[in-house]
Amino acid sequence: MTDTLLLDIGIIVQIILIDLALGGDNSIVIGMAAKNLPPHLQKRAILYGTAGAILLRFVLAFIVSWLLVIPFLKTLGGVLLVGIGIKLIGAHDKEESVHVEAKDSLGAAVRTIILADVLMSLDNVLGIVGVTNNHWGLLIFGMLISVPIIILGSTMVIKIMNRFPVLVYIGGAILGWAAGGMVATDTYLAQYLPFAASHPMEIKIAFLAVTLAGGFAWRWKQRSHVSSVAQ
Repeated sequence: MTDTLLLDIGIIVQIILIDLALGGDNSIVIGMAAKNLPPHLQKRAILYGTAGAILLRFVLAFIVSWLLVIPFLKTLGGVLLVGIGIKLIGAHDKEESVHVEAKDSLGAAVRTIILADVLMSLDNVLGIVGVTNNHWGLLIFGMLISVPIIILGSTMVIKIMNRFPVLVYIGGAILGWAAGGMVATDTYLAQYLPFAASHPMEIKIAFLAVTLAGGFAWRWKQRSHVSSVAQ
């Protein structure tokens, strides 16, 4: 019982770190879409838009969870997670502007918030599904945890990331670890590569290492490019 509880707590901590690492842009979207509204409508736009975005995140999470029963799709999801982790580590210090057109009506602002959040949330949702290994109870709880992080807004998230930049690397490592877990539990892959199923720890470590190595290689390449341009 204690081991199970500790495992669940560990998964929850991983979900929180993933949300922090990947949730900043989603919060920025909410503020940008509502900034041109009158003050009395801004709160309503943020409330309605966030509620709709959260609802669609749950739908998206369950669709992803259901799709992962398709042969080899778990392995594909693991590969995608590695790519997300590499990008998170490699590009996090590169300034990326989020272009969202500010709307002048409540309905348009709400629609923009919902659409933009859903388009930007696939990495977050896939990460949570991967970490929870399709455990629906933990999946629901993980999605609920992401709610206050969205509502807290970009300012708080960015402050946390700037104060503790190591969270970016931890988040990327967790995504690599979760990717290895998805591959190791793909029963269809195990028919062709039994090593993956019989050595899950080694697979997780390997995917974690690939994610970190890829992320640091990306950062090194970017810095080399910037240095060459400056010269």
